[in-house]
Amino acid sequence: MRRYIVRRVLQFVPLLFGMTLLSFLIIHLAPGDYFTQLKMNPQISPETIAAMERNFGLDKPVLVQYFYWVKNILTFNLGESFAYHVPNAFLIKERLLNTVALSVFSIMATWMLAIPLGIYAARKKGCWQETVLSAAAYVGISLPSFFIAMLLVFLAARTMVLPIGGTTSIFWTGASLWEKFVDYLRHLLLPGMALTLAGIGSLYRLMKNNFLEALGSPYILTARAKGLPPVLVLYKHALRNAVNPMITIFGYELSGILSGAALVEIITNWPGMGRLILDAVLSQDLYLVMASLLIGGFLLILGNLIADILLVMADPRIRLR
Repeated sequence: MRRYIVRRVLQFVPLLFGMTLLSFLIIHLAPGDYFTQLKMNPQISPETIAAMERNFGLDKPVLVQYFYWVKNILTFNLGESFAYHVPNAFLIKERLLNTVALSVFSIMATWMLAIPLGIYAARKKGCWQETVLSAAAYVGISLPSFFIAMLLVFLAARTMVLPIGGTTSIFWTGASLWEKFVDYLRHLLLPGMALTLAGIGSLYRLMKNNFLEALGSPYILTARAKGLPPVLVLYKHALRNAVNPMITIFGYELSGILSGAALVEIITNWPGMGRLILDAVLSQDLYLVMASLLIGGFLLILGNLIADILLVMADPRIRLR
């Protein structure tokens, strides 16, 4: 296991290198750039723009710019934003924490609801309970996350049950640590519910089908023939084998933190990475876009590594070589 993890970590380097190089070249192929927009402003002299381009290293060839950027990354320097004129690490730090909190909340809520409901529906196959749950799952799958977020924002605005936008209320100053946590959680509920409702349907259907397949396996028939208690058969033998494909999906869900929550963050006005990345792309803020892509690629590789390790822990038959 230790050798496998070390080998996978070493594979991070060429994977991240190839991903960032391809992204850097694609961004440069896009028509125009941030400084092209500045040149259209008559109040900014060409000399000032040329000095800014030299300061950011944009007067050099594309590949030279990329390797300068890699050099800064190796020293944990994410560069400086063109538009905000502050270090990108400063812009990303707080917003990334909010996005991670939102995504972890939605993943935990989705799994805690989808897995028990999938098991229950598999045990009630052919009954009205399974029909109702499956119909609700199809509705959830057919509605995109941003549309669910719009509906929830409308309901919150009408009922005033949950706050809309931001992470804190006006009573944040002077509040105790517990009160601050509860206030943050109340602001998190609206975007978190939107992501949970959008993802629970597909996860529920997958869990139900996996559990049904496990229940029809020969080892389940053998366990029942031996007289094992039904609870032991269902939740030790069947569940343990049915959950393996779910663990693989967990790795991809963890890697989709930045992309999956972006639209929901923008609609619910949650101050995460979504709005920051959108503004960076629209303004062609090169180094801010590259820093966001680097974080997304790292999460993709980390998510797959965690999924592989969890698979070994859940199923002893799997060996990592």
